[in-house]
Amino acid sequence: MGAFPSGQRGQTVNLLSIDFGGPNPPAPTKTAIRRVAVFFIFAGGFMKTTRSFPSFVVSKKAAESIKSGHPWVFEDEIRERPENIDNGSVVDVLSEKGTYLGSGLLSEHSKIRIRILSNNANESFDNDFFARRIKYAVDYRLAVMKDDFSSCRLVFGEADGLPGVTIDKYENILVSQILSYGMEKRKDVIYSSICRKLSECGVSVKGIYERSESNIRSLEGLDALDGWYSKDDDTEGVIQITENGIKYNVDVEHGQKTGFFLDQKYNRLAVSRLASGNTVLDCLTHTGSFALNAAKGGADRVTAIDVSQEAVTNAIENARINGLDNKIEFRCENVFDTLPRLLEEHAKYDFIILDPPAFTKSRKTIHDAERGYKEINFRAMKILPRGGFLATCSCSHFMDTDRFVRMLKSAAFDAGVSLKLVGQRRQSPDHPTLLNVPETDYLKFFIFQIN
Repeated sequence: MGAFPSGQRGQTVNLLSIDFGGPNPPAPTKTAIRRVAVFFIFAGGFMKTTRSFPSFVVSKKAAESIKSGHPWVFEDEIRERPENIDNGSVVDVLSEKGTYLGSGLLSEHSKIRIRILSNNANESFDNDFFARRIKYAVDYRLAVMKDDFSSCRLVFGEADGLPGVTIDKYENILVSQILSYGMEKRKDVIYSSICRKLSECGVSVKGIYERSESNIRSLEGLDALDGWYSKDDDTEGVIQITENGIKYNVDVEHGQKTGFFLDQKYNRLAVSRLASGNTVLDCLTHTGSFALNAAKGGADRVTAIDVSQEAVTNAIENARINGLDNKIEFRCENVFDTLPRLLEEHAKYDFIILDPPAFTKSRKTIHDAERGYKEINFRAMKILPRGGFLATCSCSHFMDTDRFVRMLKSAAFDAGVSLKLVGQRRQSPDHPTLLNVPETDYLKFFIFQIN
């Protein structure tokens, strides 16, 4: 390509006059013009680096979304693109007018075709770039988690500028989940950077376990991964952590997700502070975490149920190691059977906790999920006496806050009660929410008093 025409900073340049090389240069195509345009004026001045990445032109809708801060470009939003680009490559994203919007990782098999990494046109996206992102992520947790840093989420995908990457820390064990092709290609530098950063913080990582089992990997053209990426000889798959002063045995190899749900940390503490003197029912208890917090908070009696016998067995062990096994009764039951039966029996509970799994992972099934949420909340509201407390939540981002609140209002109307809001919360700050990325705002948690 020939040299750019000379011009003063900020001067308008006629792109059609550029020498594209050769004695009889062809007329420049629109794509070529857009590519050249990226080299020129950007925010009032020239970029510092030459663009070496392939350019993808996206629709006006996608351009506006990127400008607003959302990092995804969908397959049907791409208007022009070069062929034969290696999957997982860094690519530039341009508007239809040739404006540089950002650079991201290409996923050829995914509906999310490009995941934006940065809108800084001077980034090189080398190993140092990813090491910086890891440093920022860990430094953020050190700032917001303080004494709770020992077990927390260190990387939360798009919220940390590392799309498709989740890394949880359980003392000196890391558990990762990588769900994008581009990040899978770069996981070695991600893992080495996080181990190096933690070492600087006095944490010697003894093992990294990969729980990349989600079906999303197949949509990315990736095989499922479940096993140790690296570990010391004496590292085992079960590690004991402490949260809110309560001990848990976390099975990183066989537990759900990465082994433990860290996002409810402070919501469990909120339950503990209200539990004193109450008779508590913890539905869908899983590891027993809400039940244990209620018991530690001084509840008179706690009943905890879960449909999984394995979960109940693990919860019983967690109660035992905390000396709380004499305060909690665990049962293997289905909440959709238990709540109607308790209502028929006129069972007495002062505090009911509903912490279900995501009833939907797709917009297609949101109405069925809403009926499920309403069913268990309606039954709980009917069981509780006036002045009783209901803690209820949803961990599906498809069940957004407005829809969840409408469901609760409808359930309260049908149950003939009113709800006094005690507290409204979301996931703990180690799972940060980006206001322009609604997918990062997934956990809704409410505590109500029944009136």
